[in-house]
Amino acid sequence: MTAKRDGCVLCETSGGRLVFEAPQFRVIHAEEAGFPAFYRVIWQSHAAEFSDLSSAERAVCMEAVAIVEQCLRAHVSPAKINLAALGNMVAHLHWHVIARFDWDTRFPAPVWATAQRDRDAGREAGVAAALPAAEAAMIAALSKRTS
Repeated sequence: MTAKRDGCVLCETSGGRLVFEAPQFRVIHAEEAGFPAFYRVIWQSHAAEFSDLSSAERAVCMEAVAIVEQCLRAHVSPAKINLAALGNMVAHLHWHVIARFDWDTRFPAPVWATAQRDRDAGREAGVAAALPAAEAAMIAALSKRTS
């Protein structure tokens, strides 16, 4: 594991709109069309795999993922939360935390699957309106865990 790697987009940029930053990780809101509650927990140092982290680091990382999930569940009431750590396109450890709804364009398939229905702009806007409260809860809970 290295601090930063040249050419890695997640080493060189925030990776999205920054919601919270701690020494070991950051949480960003990703701009993914049709998925208003799509977040990523990104490990600050360059690591390709979850197993590259120490046991203590893995615990910190997964606690952050769990907090983001809990806040989304509490504030946007999704049908399901999807968690994924693929890294096939960007080999820098990051967890996708995605609130899913039975009305979203790809549900119940993965967000990367082919759309099954048209977008529902009204419902997407309703979820987006709840995100400031969800993010405030994330910040509060993550701040307590990292201070």
